[in-house]
Parts: sequence; structure tokens; C-alpha cells
Amino acid sequence: MIQPLRNEVEPAPVADTFMNLGSTLKALREAKELSLGDVSARLKYSGRQIEALESEQWDSLPTGVSLRGLVRNYGRFLDANTDALLSMLDSQVGPTAAKPVAVSSPAAFGAADVSLQNDPVHRPWGWFIIILLLLLVAAFYAIERGWVPNSWLIFDWLKSLKK
Repeated sequence: MIQPLRNEVEPAPVADTFMNLGSTLKALREAKELSLGDVSARLKYSGRQIEALESEQWDSLPTGVSLRGLVRNYGRFLDANTDALLSMLDSQVGPTAAKPVAVSSPAAFGAADVSLQNDPVHRPWGWFIIILLLLLVAAFYAIERGWVPNSWLIFDWLKSLKK
């Protein structure tokens, strides 16, 4: 038997088109009819950074949390699902999320990590003494010059200093 020939063309998988982050962001931007300059002006990232992100030039971009923030801001601007974009980023680049800080015991802290509350309080006694001495010198000088009235001098030895 002869079977009729079917003209079967396999459709391009839609999932492959949007498997990588750069093409997804570019497609979303183009769907909103935005230029690289529009996105750059709005997000305050350079046009080169946006272009590098869309072409997935990871060496030209910051790493870690900074890259994650760039993708999150770009996704928010395009009204996209930022969680999906960040998971795409992590699958392409590797984990970019901030690593949690775990402290096993208080002994793990070094001397620089200890709170300053236990440090002794240094009072400025030196400055207090210097100011007090200057005031005393100024007072004796004023008494000697006769600038202070006798009614203010309660000790006789102070009156003897006055000319």
C-alpha cells in the first residue's frame, strides 16, 4: 500500500525560544516597543549593561547580588515575573543570591566583632582641667587689673591682689 505523503513540518518549540534570560528580556522589551536608550534612561543602567545582559555577556556584567538586582529591576520595569527571571539567571550563571550568615557560637566572633558597650568610657577630664585653669588665670588677671568690684571679692587675700 501506498501511504499518502504528509507535509509535516515540526513546529519550533516555543520553550527553546525563551530558555535563556537574555533573549527573554530582549523579547519582552521589544514587545513593549522600548529601545535600549529608553530602558537605560529609566533604570539608570548604562546601555552597554542592558545590551550585555540581553546578549548574555556575563563577563561584562557585575556578579552576585548586583547582577541579581539588575535583572530584578529590569524585570519589574518590563512587568515580568521577576522570580522566573531570577531562576533563569541562577540556572545560567549559577547561584547569585546572597549567602546567609550563620554563627555557630559566640566564640566564633573575633576581637573586632565585640560590641563597643563593654569598652570603658573615656571622659574628657583633660579638657575640663585645661578650661578650668584658663578661667582661673583670667579671673586673677581681672582682679589684678582692677576690673572686678570689691563687693565681689569675699576673701581678704583676693582684695590684697587688687592694686
